[in-house]
Amino acid sequence: MVAWLYLLCAISLEVAGTISLKFSNGFRDWHFTTLSLVLYGISFWALAITLRTMPVSTAYAIWSGLGTAAIAIIGMMFFKEPVTVIKGVFLLMIIGGVAGLNMVGKH
Repeated sequence: MVAWLYLLCAISLEVAGTISLKFSNGFRDWHFTTLSLVLYGISFWALAITLRTMPVSTAYAIWSGLGTAAIAIIGMMFFKEPVTVIKGVFLLMIIGGVAGLNMVGKH
């Protein structure tokens, strides 16, 4: 259970780091650049803690998949990125793949 909390923290920090990267303006704003690097670093630390008890294939798939899906949704909601049916289908595929890997990993 603790591993899942660390994994959720790692995902949240990675998403926050990516948003900070967006605001860094191509590393021109040092405040957001620094924030992004710190958030990514803490995210990797939390992921490393997760890997003590969770298989790397499951943890990394969930970390990268949910992080990717979250950023795509945030991009559409807050950064006015185009919303299309095909994007929605692929996002559902990512989330379904993560759920499937989680179910298979328990057997």
